[in-house]
Amino acid sequence: MMINNRSLLIVGGIAAVAWLASNSLYVVDETERAVKLRFGEIIEEDIQPGLHIKVPITQTIRTFDTRVRTLDTDPSRYLTLEQKAVIVDSYVQWQVVNPTRYYEATAGDELMAIRLIQPRVDESLRNEFGRLTLQEIIAERRDDLMTGPADDLDSLMREELGVAIIDIRVKRIDLPEDVSTAVYNRMSSERERQAREWRAQGQEEAERVRANADRRRQVLLAQARARSETLRGEGDAEAAAIFSEAYGQDEEFFSFWRSLDAYRQSFEGDGNMLVLDPSSEFFQYLKSPTPSRQ
Repeated sequence: MMINNRSLLIVGGIAAVAWLASNSLYVVDETERAVKLRFGEIIEEDIQPGLHIKVPITQTIRTFDTRVRTLDTDPSRYLTLEQKAVIVDSYVQWQVVNPTRYYEATAGDELMAIRLIQPRVDESLRNEFGRLTLQEIIAERRDDLMTGPADDLDSLMREELGVAIIDIRVKRIDLPEDVSTAVYNRMSSERERQAREWRAQGQEEAERVRANADRRRQVLLAQARARSETLRGEGDAEAAAIFSEAYGQDEEFFSFWRSLDAYRQSFEGDGNMLVLDPSSEFFQYLKSPTPSRQ
């Protein structure tokens, strides 16, 4: 009986030591930070990764994930400086950097943290887009556009929630449907106006080229006609000179040749008829190969 009681005491002691060890020792992972509470009051802040000791029952440990997390916000409608609406789709990267402040502000509830961060992000973006024109928003790089809001919001969130705003990124910027239609119509009208200007310029250039071609054509034709008349005159003069020279060498033969040519042309067709006096000089070579000279 004595041995059984001693065994029970040993087992009980071991169980008590195991319970005490399990409730006194705790581990903070390398991706976490922790705070130590005593009856709900923080007594130790920003506990680093590693093995730590606590007092069972009276002390509790709350751990928080310190990895960077992403909050993907819903697309929101913002007004630019000239009161033009844009639809902005963005996301925020945030991280717990002050576990004590984070626990005091959110009781360690991530959903509560998101509900507190999202309105701040929305307000920051609204203010940023409200100071810029639509042209500036389109022209600027999105990374540069969000630098100011991210820095300002980071300082505010570190103080209020104990979280750091690592980055704010704009995924997409769209115009509302009614504005997009108006912009499309305006762009279409502008393109049509440019097309009309280019067509008019093309027609003007075509008329200029056509007129220049017609002018050059007329000049070339006039030069060709002048050259043709010159060559024809020179040919006629040369022919006349040849005829004159031939006539001067043998006037009788030249007269005979011309009479034969006249006979040939007169009787060339069928049914030709000439009514002439038989004594006419036209038939002088038909009567005698050597007509008498008057």
